[in-house]
Order: sequence, then structure tokens, then C-alpha cells
Amino acid sequence: MTLAKPTFPAPDHDHGRCAADGLTHAERVCAQRGQKFTPLRRQVLEALLSSHRPLGAYEIIEELAKVAPRPAPITVYRALEFLMANGLVHRIESRNAFLACAHDHEQTALVAFLICESCGAVGEVPAAPIAESLKSAAAASGFLPKMSVVEITGLCAHCQKAA
Repeated sequence: MTLAKPTFPAPDHDHGRCAADGLTHAERVCAQRGQKFTPLRRQVLEALLSSHRPLGAYEIIEELAKVAPRPAPITVYRALEFLMANGLVHRIESRNAFLACAHDHEQTALVAFLICESCGAVGEVPAAPIAESLKSAAAASGFLPKMSVVEITGLCAHCQKAA
């Protein structure tokens, strides 16, 4: 996994550049896979790239409604499904929300989400060793896992410094 950006960007980082890099990454991924990056899919991703915090589907709808007619929830959910299937968005299970992913990792790679309880930012880190441990533990129990999600809550370094 090659990290395209720090786990938790500095609060004063160039977020416009960060969001532009995320869109460029999405365009490249879709082009390589022969997928259509439709205007709605782009708008949903742009809404998610507007911060490093996860957004629920209805929060995305509210963001989109600021600049265009309010989309139907089903169209936003379909766009999110496409973006997740292409590794461009992750679902944060504990928040029932979605997070843009500009990291260049395998679609099936297990990542751990680090969720800051203070600022709400979410970072992602590679979690291959954790995945192997979980897989071994499951196999030892005769269990065949379908999906693993690792979410860790705490305080990011920026919020620790501010406290």
C-alpha cells in the first residue's frame, strides 16, 4: 500500500490540492478499469473529498443540494455502491457513513480506520498483519469470514497537541 497522503493531514494543509488529487486518482482508476465516472459519481466523491470526515448518505445529499437540484437518495446510494466497488470510498460501519479514499491500495486490502473522537477526522492505515491474525483465529475456530472491518477510536495527533 502506497500512502498518497499522511494518515491525518495537518489542519492547515492545502485541502484544495488534496481534493484535486483524490479526483485525479478516481479518474485514473475508472479509466484503467473502463468504468464510467459519471457527473453524479463525481459530485458524490467531491462531497466526500470536501473534508477528511465521513459523511452519511443524507449529509451527502445536503451537500449536493447546495449547488444543484436535490438528488434522490437511491441515486446517491447507487453512486456510493459504484465508488465502493472501485475502491474509491470506504464505509465506516460504526458511523454508518462513507469516506473518500485516495490511497492507492488493492480493493480487497484490509485497512484499519483511525477515528478521531475530537475532530471527527478518519485516517486509514494498512492492516495486513491484523488481517492475517484475524484470518488465523477464524480458521482455528472453523469460521470462514466474508468481511472484516477494523475501526479504532481515539485522538489524532493534532487533537492531542491541541488539548
